Amino acid sequence: MFEGKHILIIVENLPLPFDRRVWQEANTLKENGAEVSVICPKMSEYTKSYECLNGIHIYRHPLPYEAKGALGYLLEYTVALFWEFILSWKIFFRKRFHVIQGCNPPDLIFLVAMWFKPFGVKYVFDHHDISPELYIAKYNKQSGFLYEFLLWAERLTFKTSDYSIATNESYKEIAIVRGKRSPDKVQIVRSGPKLDRLAIACGNIKYKKGRKFLVGYVGVIGEQEGIDLLLSSAKYIISKRRDIQFAIVGGGTEVEKLKKLNKQMELGEYVDFYGRLDDATMVDILNTADVCVNPDKPTEMNNLSTMNKIMEYMALKKPIVQYDLKEGRFSAGDASLYANNTDPIDFADKIIWVLDHPEEGKKMSDFGYNRVLNELSWKHESEKLVSFYSRVLATNNDEWGLPPFKE
Repeated sequence: MFEGKHILIIVENLPLPFDRRVWQEANTLKENGAEVSVICPKMSEYTKSYECLNGIHIYRHPLPYEAKGALGYLLEYTVALFWEFILSWKIFFRKRFHVIQGCNPPDLIFLVAMWFKPFGVKYVFDHHDISPELYIAKYNKQSGFLYEFLLWAERLTFKTSDYSIATNESYKEIAIVRGKRSPDKVQIVRSGPKLDRLAIACGNIKYKKGRKFLVGYVGVIGEQEGIDLLLSSAKYIISKRRDIQFAIVGGGTEVEKLKKLNKQMELGEYVDFYGRLDDATMVDILNTADVCVNPDKPTEMNNLSTMNKIMEYMALKKPIVQYDLKEGRFSAGDASLYANNTDPIDFADKIIWVLDHPEEGKKMSDFGYNRVLNELSWKHESEKLVSFYSRVLATNNDEWGLPPFKE
């Protein structure tokens, strides 16, 4: 379908193939005939400067460190933009690309893409995070220079881009209202899980450490992810009973701080921090879990964002406990119980209820799995991505009667 077309994807905050959403997008485009190149950072075990995986050309650049604080982010983004600029021209001279797809954060990749627009290259903004709301969540500020700068960068990103991809309806509304984007230039592509990657299995009881139940978490570990609230819930639970183990999978800027908190709360025997893991081990842990959790704090960022972990839990047939946030409730529906926001005791009570009511837990997990299978898996979302790129890569402009995006 896209034979002869070359698409460059730029992602700054995670390497490929670790970034699951971008990796699925890249593979879908490749499977439909496009040549795909990717620029991303070197992180963890992904340290090769160039690698070709599944026929996808991956160019990785160094970053000084994982940023924390305003000055840290400024340094990280400056270094990333420098390498993205250099590598994009290197790739362009190797073989001209027709589209740059920039995946935020940050909302600064337009500074690279704008130089290629005179050559007819279209810019697609893949809107992963709402950066102004992320800033509010991290620093509890809704004013000042940095906040205004993020709004400015977001506006210029939408203005520079030809099209944008939204991960849910809330992000589409932001694109239309705040980004002044025409609705017919926005396509919703949710981060649906790929079911062949998330194979349901029996798991491994070693992760339960001899206890009857396992509570699982997978995701980023930062300030807004609420792992401190989850530890408070764990503290309450083990004051009542000693048959529940907790497994926390993921990395981020708050890992060491939360490990210290875990030790201070004397939870080391009951809570395991596994760090970032390969897919097979991560899936093995989640398959072992009896209930999975999402303790995201009720910030506006979390309220309006679709979390990958929710649909991954559903794809593995796990009942869920989370705080009551708009997009989390939309994704999970009856697959989840919803605790009162920031109330770790209510959150803990709901975990206990699911574990003590296995028949109800099975109804929840069946609902979630069927919703993913029939509506939200990558099989369905990839069709929207292909339909979208059919328009982006069309020779004629949209006014020439091309069909609308597939919703």
